Parts: sequence; structure tokens; C-alpha cells
Amino acid sequence: MTTKNNITIVGAGLVGSLLAIFLAKKGARVSVYERRSDMRQATLNAGKSINLALSERGWSALRAVGLEKSISRIVIPMHGRHIHMADGTEAFQPYGRDGQCIYSVSRAQLNIELMNLAEEMQEVSLHFDQKCVDVDLENTVVTMENAQTHTQEQIQSDLVIGSDGAFSAVRRTMQHLDRFNYSQHYIEHAYKELSIPPTAEGLWKMDKHALHIWPRNNFMMIALPNLDGSFTCTLFFDYSGEYSFEQLKDEASVHTFFKKEFPDMLQLIPNLMEQFFANPTASLVTTKCYPWRYKTNVLLIGDAAHAIIPFFGQGMNAGFEDCTVLDRLLNEHKGNWEQVLPAFEQERKPNADAIADLAYENFIEMRFKVSEPKFLLRKKIEKMISEMYPDQYVPKYSMVSFTTIPYAEAMEAGKKQDAFFERIMTLENIEENWNSTEVVTLIDIWLKEANFFRG
Repeated sequence: MTTKNNITIVGAGLVGSLLAIFLAKKGARVSVYERRSDMRQATLNAGKSINLALSERGWSALRAVGLEKSISRIVIPMHGRHIHMADGTEAFQPYGRDGQCIYSVSRAQLNIELMNLAEEMQEVSLHFDQKCVDVDLENTVVTMENAQTHTQEQIQSDLVIGSDGAFSAVRRTMQHLDRFNYSQHYIEHAYKELSIPPTAEGLWKMDKHALHIWPRNNFMMIALPNLDGSFTCTLFFDYSGEYSFEQLKDEASVHTFFKKEFPDMLQLIPNLMEQFFANPTASLVTTKCYPWRYKTNVLLIGDAAHAIIPFFGQGMNAGFEDCTVLDRLLNEHKGNWEQVLPAFEQERKPNADAIADLAYENFIEMRFKVSEPKFLLRKKIEKMISEMYPDQYVPKYSMVSFTTIPYAEAMEAGKKQDAFFERIMTLENIEENWNSTEVVTLIDIWLKEANFFRG
């Protein structure tokens, strides 16, 4: 089913491992090379990886390779946002219609499941402690260096696929090409992970079926549940400046900061100080590039092509969707990579750019808007509209998380929805009359005029 029978994938992370499975099912021989040691044998470092939220685009990919059932055993459904306000009050915001949810999953556990399935296939071989030091784009030769012996090996194949993350070595080689566009942008915020341990009985200290958010305007904390009763918390805070990680230098300053901004954490995390100073502070970057390929020799996929910040929970989902789109195009073009590769980058590039922009918008929403009364009112009205008119109105968040509508279409529809709601929110006494007969009648009329929503 493919004209490229011998394929090298650089990177055995989530996307690389999943892609190996897809390609092996097409009959290709796939060799996957990973810079790190085999995570199934190694002790994992804490505090270096944001928890993942698995949504429909990711599930679609897992279903396609028969992994839905096994992955379902290691996820926790989250039905909405549980907001912890600065004044100590709390609110719950459902993500979508009844039954719709996103799923908290351990990056490591998911990666292990994917690697195990890939390795079970006789067409796939996994190689660890192998650092990519060069790619001969013209001859599809990758030079790998063994991290243990420091010896180098050259691997020749029909196609090289760079799935080696935001700081891709494969992409770095392509950056020397004429007219190759590349940009990276670090946001002003960094992140630090902390862990809320389970109770003495091994249970969760908060609602385990929600993504918890402590919005504080310019910064925020989130928490996602884990299977062992713990929560992985992530503090997103300015990297430097007057009120930032830079100023939290000792236990006294950290204690003062948490007592003021997140006082509940002092009780929820008994060893807060130990964790805070042991776990690293890491930066957040968006990368964009084009083209994603060199002739029919080399392809970039996942974060190597489009790394994004994590505030829509779509980094992994977008990478998994890359795999399903590539698989579909291989079917449509009968394995002809000369047709598949240009079609792939032309379809995926606009959508990758869109979800990068949507992720930044959602960061603003999560740390600032979710605690605003007007935003909470809009969410109530939006839920009412989507339930009354399910075929005419699908909220932007739902389009991104619960459908496979292309990201670019969801972004454009979201802009029109914002304009639509500006009209609604300026109605007189909307705070008291949002679900009145008069308002519902107006919404019905306006929806009939507006034909831009997809179901």
C-alpha cells in the first residue's frame, strides 16, 4: 500500500510510535530511533511533562489502530472546568453537552502502550539512545550517534520522518534549505509541575472528574487527576519580572506567594516547598515552519512541524490527527508518496497554524475570562443554544475537542460566534432575562439569519 517500503522515523514519542503502527499496517518496514533511553526500562523524571488531555481527534487515531479499549483503562474523564476563584468560591463549567468530556492521561503510560503495540509488529523495530546528528536530505541518510558508545551509524531508507519534537534535529537540517520558513515564539510564562498526593485511603482530594483551574488574571494553576488518586498541578507564571518565578527564591517568598494566591495548596500539598525547589521551571514555545517536507525524501510531523503551547490540550491530539490524515491520504492516493506529501502539508499547515493561535486564545480565557461574570453568563447561554439547536450551533470549544472539524474552520466559526454573542450580550437586562421567551425568540431569528455554524 506504499511506494516507500523502508521508512525511518526519528523520535519514538507519542506521535512517532503511533505513526510507526499506521505505516506498518500499510506494509512498510519501519525503524524508529529515539534519543532517550527506553522509558519502559528507565526511572521517569518527575516534573518535566504537562499532563495530557485526550479528546476526539486523539481517540479517532487510537480507534484506527485498535487501541481504544486498552487506552480506556488508563484515562480519567473530565466533564468540565472546576474553577477555584481568588475569593475562595468555586464554580463548575461543563465542557459540552451531557456525556461529552476530555480525558486525563499519563503521557508516559500512553507512550508505553504505543511503543508496546509498535514493537509487537514484526515490521517495526525500536532503537533507543540514538541521537540524530545529521540528515542527508538528498540521499535520505540519517546519521545516528549512540549515546552510550558515541559511535556513529548511517541509516539509509526510502523516507525519513522527523517526529522528534519542538527542537527537532531533522527540522534543524531542513532549516538550511533555501526558502525554508521557520519561527519560534516563547510566551512570557513558564511552568512548574507540582503533585497533590492522594488521601491516606488512596482517594482524590478534589473532584476527580474535572480539570481544576485557579485563574489569577496574569497567571494560573491547573490540576489534572491521575489514576493513583493524585493530581498533577501546573503553575503557569511569568518567567521573570516583578511578580514571577524569578522572585520566588526561598521558602519564605514561596510560602507568602501561595498563602496569598493559592492558600488551599498549602494544605493539599504537604511537601510543597520540597517539590517547588526540586522540580524544574520550564519555558513554553510555539514553533511554525514551512515546507514540512523535502521532495519525497523527508517529512516533518507532530511537534517537529508545529509545536504549540498546551492551553487547548491539543498538542498530542493535533499530532495524532496528523497520523490519521496521512493514513487517509495514503489510501486515497494508493500509497503514492509523490502525491501524498504535498497534499498532507497543504491540508495540515493551515490547521496547525489555527490550533497554535487557538491555544494562545484559550490561555487568556483560562487565566482571566473564566472568572468573569459576563463570561460565565455567555457559557450558560451558549450551552442553552447548543442544546436547543444542536445542528445549527456548535461552540468553538466543542468543535475543537469533540469533533474532527478542521481547526481552521473551527477558528473562523469561533470568530463569527464571538460577533454573534456581542449582539446577544448587549440586549437590555440580559443578566436577568438570558433564558426568557423574548431572548430565545431573538436568538432563533438571528440563528436563521446566520448560516455559518456547522453541526
